[in-house]
Amino acid sequence: MKPNFSLLFKLLILQYLSGLCLSRDFDFFYFVQQWPGAYCNTKQGCCYPKTGKPTADFGIHGLWPNYKDGSWPSNCDPDSVFDKCQITELMSSMNKKWPTLSCPGSNGVRFWSYEWEKHGTCAESELDQREYFETALNLKEKINLLQILKDADIEPDDGFYSLDRISKAIKKGTGFTPGIECNKDSAHNIQLYQVYMCVDTSGTNLIECPILPRTQCGSDIQFPKF
Repeated sequence: MKPNFSLLFKLLILQYLSGLCLSRDFDFFYFVQQWPGAYCNTKQGCCYPKTGKPTADFGIHGLWPNYKDGSWPSNCDPDSVFDKCQITELMSSMNKKWPTLSCPGSNGVRFWSYEWEKHGTCAESELDQREYFETALNLKEKINLLQILKDADIEPDDGFYSLDRISKAIKKGTGFTPGIECNKDSAHNIQLYQVYMCVDTSGTNLIECPILPRTQCGSDIQFPKF
């Protein structure tokens, strides 16, 4: 019997389209906030955005779709490019709560474009472009990490605090266990760098993390000044 190439071609197309759809599915979000002091005092340094030095507060790094097995989708729709016109009304809050510290200094558009195209396009089944950025800003309002830590007498004063104490303070303040990521400053001190919280696929409700990111922190870590 001769193979039915027309049928085989249709099956391959269906399989390909199915794969594209699957790439858009995800199980939860990581909402990641970054401490600017820990970003700037590494060997690579930092550059302030054109709007000036950010306030001494945790800034948004991103809202990242993830799978429960520890993997994640990325760049799910190359045709869905970042359009800053869709977030014009959010721009003031974006500059304050989602600043870029990479060099050379910029107005943040390149950073936000990268976050949308790599991560946001994989959440389009739940959130359109404006909703994606608005959701992240709302989560920042809900999760005031700096105040939570200050309430536990953990200050960005270059002091060292136990990782367990930091984690427990955030869990007490949010109700959920955080993921803590560290980096090293130019003197090789291990310091508090990023905090991961898990959010359901609607981007609305905090949840207990199905899996925490693998990070390397010591038992005591520095909370650097900024």
